[in-house]
Amino acid sequence: MATAIRLRRLGAAAVVATAASGAFLLQPSFSASDRGAGPSSLGAVRQKISDPNAVVPSRAAQEAALIGASAANPLDILVIGGGATGCGVALDATTRGLRVGLVEREDFSSGTSSRSTKLIHGGVRYLEKAVFNLDYGQLKLVFHALEERKQVIDNAPHLCHALPCMTPCFDWFEVVYYWMGLKMYDLVAALRLLHVSRYYSAQESVELFPTLARKGNNKSLKGTVVYYDGQMNDARLNVGLACTAALAGAAVLNHAEVVDLLKDEASNRTIGARIRDNLSGKEFDTYAKVVVNAAGPFCDSLRKMADQDAQPMICPSSGVHIVLPDYYSPEGMGLIVPKTKDGRVVFMLPWLGRTIAGTTDSNTPITLLPEPHEDEIQFILDAICDYLNVKVRRTDVLSAWSGIRPLATDPSAKSTESISRDHVVCEDYPGLVTITGGKWTTYRGMAEDAVNAAIKSGKLTPENGCLTSKLQIIGGDGWDPASFTVIAQQYVRMKNSHGKVVPGVMDTAAAKHLSHAYGTMAERVAAIAQNENLGKRLAHGYPFLEAEVAYCARNEYCESAIDFLARRSRLAFLDTDAASRALPRVIEILATEHNWDDSRQKYELEKAKEFLKTFKSSKNAQFHDGKHV
Repeated sequence: MATAIRLRRLGAAAVVATAASGAFLLQPSFSASDRGAGPSSLGAVRQKISDPNAVVPSRAAQEAALIGASAANPLDILVIGGGATGCGVALDATTRGLRVGLVEREDFSSGTSSRSTKLIHGGVRYLEKAVFNLDYGQLKLVFHALEERKQVIDNAPHLCHALPCMTPCFDWFEVVYYWMGLKMYDLVAALRLLHVSRYYSAQESVELFPTLARKGNNKSLKGTVVYYDGQMNDARLNVGLACTAALAGAAVLNHAEVVDLLKDEASNRTIGARIRDNLSGKEFDTYAKVVVNAAGPFCDSLRKMADQDAQPMICPSSGVHIVLPDYYSPEGMGLIVPKTKDGRVVFMLPWLGRTIAGTTDSNTPITLLPEPHEDEIQFILDAICDYLNVKVRRTDVLSAWSGIRPLATDPSAKSTESISRDHVVCEDYPGLVTITGGKWTTYRGMAEDAVNAAIKSGKLTPENGCLTSKLQIIGGDGWDPASFTVIAQQYVRMKNSHGKVVPGVMDTAAAKHLSHAYGTMAERVAAIAQNENLGKRLAHGYPFLEAEVAYCARNEYCESAIDFLARRSRLAFLDTDAASRALPRVIEILATEHNWDDSRQKYELEKAKEFLKTFKSSKNAQFHDGKHV
């Protein structure tokens, strides 16, 4: 009876979804604010960003621009927070012709934005909730996320791609249920569909995913349903947004912390911020007509600077992920554990040559460097164990990390998993617009909403409407999946070996990595590898080259060893032990680029070691009698 009711609801919801999807398609694919965005303004911005000879302004120049924003000549918008949303706000605002600054306490993408599941998804779980809870609000979330998913992939094609995800079914009801649900997902996606979902028999499924178990809970595998979502390199996409905003004219500054907000005494309006450069220790004031609070989990801390009695907006949720060797999953197929013992969904996905699995969802305190708990790591291992025919071992965990999701909701809610991931934009204190909540997939739409609110708050006069729905980030314009062949054919990796410079082949793995990580800028990195003898790999078994450290120091505001290991490359996330081995050489190259003395190099070494300890791989976890303590 319950089964029949669920299937009837699914069928009825499909009709509603079809109608709603049709109505959604009748809407223009651009926002209302795009109406003032002429082709000339978009073309000018594109030309500036895609110029192969373009160089981002130096960090010193960016700081000088922020210092120059005085009370008499303020910025239009000062963004606080350099995550996906903050950098999205900076890019949106500056491409509207506004004068924009952005500051980030640590590094671009140093917080939540680098610790995601790496999926650009429309929200299959939200669609299920919309159906069974008859919640149109959740359905609207899915519509919006699917629209934004397509735009994210189109605007950063080198960093994003479609990924098939397999849902194993161990009885025929599951086959029908998931097939119908995912067909509805296809239906809602409509023209924004990546690929059509389909059913595979048990034999076909095992051929596609060799490590998939043929039995689960004493039931034989009946088949799988495969659907498509997007996958990304989250931190590199975030850094790309920051650099694109800088090329477009924004003054972006990482390692710059807001220590206080500036207020107009007469009106009590926020008119800027007191900022400390955490690299030099220097403090300065920056004035702006509107301040946008995009500090993610820390946005309440900023609101308390405006009002000590501010009520919390954030209900923080911890999401833990682990990285396993590549043999756990095939290169081009993900796996979804649709329902764990406590009702959660766990993903196991191929990512940058390894396998990422997660995530958990639990209440957590807000900390700068969250660490995964051993029971959360074990929860993920247990969740995937029943669906695989390989022995799942704690000793296989190459890296494990925790991220804090800034859920904007009633903090008294007990279960964060049931809370909507929709975003909130508000101006509860004059001159301070807060944007929080949401998810990676919808960062662009969130940024657009925040800029619209800031324009209204400051009575700003942009030159044109929002352009970002059609704007590719740096490295994306003109990129092609076959671009790596040019690098493989035209460049060699010159490297120092035992005091001699020897040529090495620019192999396919290295060429593909450079092409996907840097897009059309990859040839610049390859040229450094060839011409400056920096073609050696930083760690055995990984494609990261010494040349990347130099390139990122010169062109991507890479100011520390952690900046490179965690965000410019993803080595800290992929393999903590490999990152530790690469660390001395990374510091050596950065010391040359930034003229570090011995004391700074020693500081970088100690700081990076402490950072890597927060990634609980099997190598840096403590075991006693086979159990973690």
